[in-house]
Amino acid sequence: MPAVSTPEPVVKLVQRTTEPAAVQTLRSTAAAVIAFVVAEWTLPDPHPSPLTAPLTALLVVQVTLYATLTTGIRRVNAVVVGVLISGGFSALVGLSWWSLGLTIFTSLLIGRLVRVGEFVPEVAISAMLVLGVSQVAAQAWERVFETLIGAGVGLLFNLLLAPPVWVESAGVSIGGLGKRMGTMFRALGEEIGGNHPVPEAAARLHEARRLDHDIVEVDASLRQAEESLMLNPRVKEGLLNRVVLRTGLDTLEICAVVLRVLTRTLTDLAKARTEETLFPDDVADGLTELFGHMSDAVEGFATMITTPMADSGEEAEERLADALSRSRETRDRVADLLLEDVQEHPRQWQLHGALLAEVDRILDELDIGKRSERLAEELDRRAAQAHERHPRLRTVSRRLRGATQARLRISE
Repeated sequence: MPAVSTPEPVVKLVQRTTEPAAVQTLRSTAAAVIAFVVAEWTLPDPHPSPLTAPLTALLVVQVTLYATLTTGIRRVNAVVVGVLISGGFSALVGLSWWSLGLTIFTSLLIGRLVRVGEFVPEVAISAMLVLGVSQVAAQAWERVFETLIGAGVGLLFNLLLAPPVWVESAGVSIGGLGKRMGTMFRALGEEIGGNHPVPEAAARLHEARRLDHDIVEVDASLRQAEESLMLNPRVKEGLLNRVVLRTGLDTLEICAVVLRVLTRTLTDLAKARTEETLFPDDVADGLTELFGHMSDAVEGFATMITTPMADSGEEAEERLADALSRSRETRDRVADLLLEDVQEHPRQWQLHGALLAEVDRILDELDIGKRSERLAEELDRRAAQAHERHPRLRTVSRRLRGATQARLRISE
């Protein structure tokens, strides 16, 4: 019996619904509707449409649970403070141009004093909205109640239905960055033989500089993934996952910077050797092979940090180790050839040394042993920061550890 194939439009629809933007749209819509229904059932009749409740729920439900918990309280505080300010002004002076200006000024000032963070403008916005309609104080308190309903629904919505973890999308972004850098290494290897035109070398330099924009986009994706791991009940080892991805991106960023310097070195060599080949044939062949191995190493590193150990993570580490070993062997052979070339033709010898130094720096950053040390140091640093933020928890843990050791000594 032939297999039934899924129509392509259906596949695309399913893929779109699993994207972060689509998921967030559905979640925000559901939370806003639920908040509106709860407010309709709760508020006494007669009352105007409680649009403040769905508005607050829409604002509180963020992409991640951590963002919801950290921003929801500040947002509710901002709205409540604004309502209280406008209630006082409307009861005393009513609405006029000068009372409006005084309300806005007071709201912005008090908003900074109550530390609502980036939601200071919402204090003034809430005050203006209520000032225009709250000739009766009860309407202002209804607005406060609606705000609390919307915030409560938004918080409970994300607590009961935890937002998805965006580690996979961040991994795809990091993997894409590794592939772009690997593609650049292969292109450099293919173009390094024969006479290397200056415009071609300069184009590679500009391409390497554009990696900065890619890193910014990957960093934004990773920040979202880090937030999705914090306080999320779906995640068991959130700190380890965050540190693995963050330190991995830091390494790729350093490699991108060194790659940019490397392309600048090749561009300077091309400018100095416009009438001759960039390198002798044997050196060019060696560099082509070296850049190919380095391409495999960079892509292998990106694969390793984005692949869990349970899902072929050990295989990714072995492939990276093999690519690094081949890169170092080829690098040593190229260094010997460059030394012979410099002895015969000493012009631009310093650029040859710079080229080898840049290759060494990239291979050193991708080294598996150094990677393990960096992970251990970062985990220790984060643990120390957590203890500093929570000294009482550290004291309790020390007492528990001491009691456990005492029981072990007694049992012995």
